[in-house]
Amino acid sequence: MSMGSEGATPGYLVWRLSTKWRVAVDRAVAPLGLTHAQYAIVASLHGMRRAGERPSQRRLADHTGLEPLYVSKLARALESAGLIERTRDPRDPRAVQLTLTEQGEDVTRRAVKVVHALLERLTEPLGGLDSTRTRTFTGELALLLDTPLEPPYDSTAETTADGNDDSDHHDQSDKGTS
Repeated sequence: MSMGSEGATPGYLVWRLSTKWRVAVDRAVAPLGLTHAQYAIVASLHGMRRAGERPSQRRLADHTGLEPLYVSKLARALESAGLIERTRDPRDPRAVQLTLTEQGEDVTRRAVKVVHALLERLTEPLGGLDSTRTRTFTGELALLLDTPLEPPYDSTAETTADGNDDSDHHDQSDKGTS
């Protein structure tokens, strides 16, 4: 464990890891004219198309976990770059369907290869992408992501479940309270 991680909360470590990986993907796909968020959109569209789906912006937002308004902004930028097409859904005129253009497919295939190689490198400490440790780690992350956060966290609560003042339980104040 690195020096800055000793005694850190799981939330802090997940946040740091996601930030580290996001920056790494941003740098890896930048030569292809993409950001990490744009990559998430085009790679998801690519995978969904291969599964026979032509998603709406809303469906893509649900799939990626991004806010619908953010997906809309990303889609407009990707459309301006000639990588996707946005069209009205003939079954629901309020919905906008997304599809990759030929250029978008080409850029996405190259980006997927770049990101796959990056993920192989990032998971080397666990034995690589196909290792048992990485599969276990992936399963644990999926479990956490699939766990609903309801009821909402009450940020106004000042005491812990045992009735003690919560302030003495924050030994990680500078390492996240996530």
